[in-house]
Parts: sequence; C-alpha cells; structure tokens
Amino acid sequence: MFLLPAGAVMGAFTPEAASLQAVEWLVRLQAGDATPEVEQAWRAWRGSDPENEQAWLHVEGCMARMRALPAPLAHGTLARKPIHAQASAARRQSLKLLALLAVGGGAWLAGGDEQARCWLADYRTATGELRHIVLADGTHIALNTATSIDVRHDAGQRLVTVLKGEIMVSTARDPAGRPFIVQTAQGRLQPVGTRFAVRAGGEATRLGVFAGAVDIMPKLAPGAVQRLYPGQQTMFTADRMGAVEALPAGADAWTAGMLVAHDMPLADFIGELARYRHGRLACDPAVAQLRVSGIYPLADTGQVLDMLTRTLPIDVRQSTRFWVTVVPHRKNS
Repeated sequence: MFLLPAGAVMGAFTPEAASLQAVEWLVRLQAGDATPEVEQAWRAWRGSDPENEQAWLHVEGCMARMRALPAPLAHGTLARKPIHAQASAARRQSLKLLALLAVGGGAWLAGGDEQARCWLADYRTATGELRHIVLADGTHIALNTATSIDVRHDAGQRLVTVLKGEIMVSTARDPAGRPFIVQTAQGRLQPVGTRFAVRAGGEATRLGVFAGAVDIMPKLAPGAVQRLYPGQQTMFTADRMGAVEALPAGADAWTAGMLVAHDMPLADFIGELARYRHGRLACDPAVAQLRVSGIYPLADTGQVLDMLTRTLPIDVRQSTRFWVTVVPHRKNS
C-alpha cells in the first residue's frame, strides 16, 4: 500500500529524505487516481523547502530521460484515467521501481536489492516516524522508526514479513482459522492470541511478549521451537536461540512515542535515541557509562539531548545538524 508523505514528518529533512519524498509524490501523481487536492498538496510540498523543489526536478528530469512516463508533471499534466485495482497496484510498483532507478545514484540506495525491497514494502515508516495500521483481519500493528513490512493474506495463512525495523502486533482472531505468522531473516514467529514486539536488524531478531504466547522457529533450526510467555524477551539468530530474559518496564512505551530508561548506560541510551533521527549521533567513551533514567519524548530528539545536558555532566557537540556527539562537560575557564 502507498501513502502520501505524512505532514507530521515533513519538517527538516536531509536531501536523502527529500529525494524519497519526491519519489513518493511521483508515484502518487502517476497512479491514476490523483485528485485536485492531491495535486495542490504536492505543489505545497514543492514550495515548502528548496531541497524539496531540487529533489523533485532531479527525479522528474531522470524520469523524462528514461522516457518511461508520460508528459512532464511540472505542467500539471496528470493522468486520471480509471485503472482496475490490480492493474493500479502493479503500476504503482512499476513506477516505484523506475523511480528508484531515477535516484539510484544517491547514497540511500547503497544497500542495493535489500534497500529497494524495503522501499517497495507494503507499509513503511521514515526515520523518527511512528505509524499505526489495522490489517484486513483486524490485527493492529504499530510500526516504529525506519520500519518496512510486507503483508500477505491467503487461504492458508496470514503472513507479515519484517524487512527491517520494529513492530508491535496485537493479533485478531481469524474466523477462517488461518495461522498468523511473522517472518524475519532469522526465522518465523507464530503467536497464540497475543500482543508482542519484533525488532529485526543485522544478524538477529528480538522478540518481546506482552500477552499470550509466541513460538519461535529459527530459520536453520525449525525443529528447535521455543515458546515465550508474557513478560519474557529473547534474541535469536537463524540457527540458535538466546537466553530468555525479563521484559523491562516500559518496553512498549515507543508505541506511544516515548523512550523509557531505567539506569541505562548513556551509550546504550544514545544508541536507542539515534534510531529516531537522521544523521550520526554518537557517545564519547569517556561518558558512556553514565546512567540515564526517566521517560523521554521521541518526537523531539533535540529536546531529549537538551534534557540530558541539564541532568548529566555532558555537552552536546554539533559539528553539523546531522553530526552530533555527546561529550564530557567542560567548565568555562
């Protein structure tokens, strides 16, 4: 499914993010069902930031050179012919792929096929974005920052594939009795009437269970099934299970846009906070073991950093807007 860029996350972006949004607008405008209101919103987006206009002109120019799309969109020539739903979906996917090629020279595409697959996902969030969706079967899913998932419901199963990022799932009962399965690169998870969180990235998947139970089936050891119960969490790879631990209090606070810390090392806290902002956010080893406790709003990471400087002996060194380091506090001489 494709959605327009959310107004709540259209603030200060990197050129990379502007390019991604330009691609989204291109797909939306060419989908065949764009309304005058959509076109008006697109023009407002272009005029809201010089980076947006530059990104749009770049993508539009690339697409024109490829000769794969109709007349230039800059003149407002938008195709609005009715398109069958299945054909429309296929067209949107094709346009997304072409748009990826148009901006393929950007650093954001360095991940190759994996990055392209995340971009083409059924549902995704940008860095710092939180999104709640309801699937056709009534299952509720919250998508945390920089998350991409695919959804496939057929006669035999209800499958959600986490390509990257973190989700919270509250499963719904299926009248047809189809199993609900979450899949990551490391294996499969099958819940039993439950609420649980899955975080996928790198070589491991993290699972936390808040209600019900979840069976874990590692990809390379499908017979080694382990069941987790409420209040438990673990990490697993494709061929082995990690130790089962207790879920920390507030582990689901991100679904409400908050980060809860209980005597957390500053380095770990900064690592978590970095997931919600563009650019590089690092912690100097000299202050890495300072402890952080409290509840912090994820919608404004700059505010969180400012709060830390008021309670810990640290400073925030900002080389650029996207290159920030937390360092020891230096008293004025």
